[in-house]
Amino acid sequence: QLQASGGGLVQAGDSLRLACEVSGRTLSGYSMGWFRQAPGKERVFVGTGRRSDGHSIYASSVKGRFSITRDNAKNTLYLQMNSLKDEDSGVYYCAAVRSEGIYTEAYRYGYWGQGTQVTVSS
Repeated sequence: QLQASGGGLVQAGDSLRLACEVSGRTLSGYSMGWFRQAPGKERVFVGTGRRSDGHSIYASSVKGRFSITRDNAKNTLYLQMNSLKDEDSGVYYCAAVRSEGIYTEAYRYGYWGQGTQVTVSS
């Protein structure tokens, strides 16, 4: 089970840190991803981190502003979001895949959290 938290209402330029707590599984066995879905739009890739070394890739829209980290001891994945913009608003989902690979496609992830709402107001 994946439990995402940390969302909220913030001003443009602010920062937020989302957390995804993994239960029933060991985080270190999974590559993890973050996706965002805005109202009426498709779920889009935000970033992903490889399970073995934490190597991460990001969507071009968030690169340099967002970063993914993980604390395997706490079985928790994080998404640090800085310099937030209006277009970052949406429901953020964490996802897991039991693989060494890192994937940008949502269909590759077999496990999903329930999502946490991020609203950026200008």
